[in-house]
Amino acid sequence: MTLDKTVGSAAEAVADIPDGASLAVGGFGLCGIPMVLIQALLERRVGDLSVVSNNCGVDDWGLGVLLGAGLIRKMTSSYVGENKEFERQYLSGELELELTPQGTLAEKLRAGGAGIAGFFTQTGVGTQVAEGGLPQKYAADGSIAVASKPKPVQTFTMRGEENEFVLEEAITTDFALVHAMKGDRHGNLVFDKSARNFSPLCAMAGRICIAEVEELVEPGEIDADAVHLPGIFVDRIVEVGPDIEKRIERRTVREGN
Repeated sequence: MTLDKTVGSAAEAVADIPDGASLAVGGFGLCGIPMVLIQALLERRVGDLSVVSNNCGVDDWGLGVLLGAGLIRKMTSSYVGENKEFERQYLSGELELELTPQGTLAEKLRAGGAGIAGFFTQTGVGTQVAEGGLPQKYAADGSIAVASKPKPVQTFTMRGEENEFVLEEAITTDFALVHAMKGDRHGNLVFDKSARNFSPLCAMAGRICIAEVEELVEPGEIDADAVHLPGIFVDRIVEVGPDIEKRIERRTVREGN
């Protein structure tokens, strides 16, 4: 068995992702998104995808390009964001959406990667998150075709106080796609500042994790204490270089600088 997990191209890395696959995709907005891998999926026209990601990019970038091409069947997200097509498809009944509180989504992914089937949290208690009824898919006439189901709620005593907690199930997916600043041939990854966001959690949750990296180095060149995601969670790694296009959702500048 070889520890060298490198593949020659993004197309090769995603070649076995089939129609109907479930994907956990790293990134937050357009920060830290695996755009080269996403484009490789777009070129293959892989469809009927069920995608778990904080949001769905924007209309013409990130996961938005797959959505705009009609290749995503369901999104599990915490934020609809700046994507008008996401909103349109959801409200018209073309797209199923499992809207999940952001921290809960992160923990559901982490739990899946850690082999924990579920966990209790106070987030969502007393709301439709716990009680059910959130519209997940609309019918063409605007009625609710699919609604979220009620979740078990249980009382626990913490810090001397009794409170209700809702049971959330872990998330695992067929594949995970992530972007990192640096990686070695064994799959150890280093992310760039806030671009780390959801990526380690998504990588853990995917049965097969595919990482694109800006810089590929030899094993041992990354200090062990600097590794953000151990290579045990990564199955394939492809070098995409530092000059890939990176977009900003909203550019904010300060006058006088």
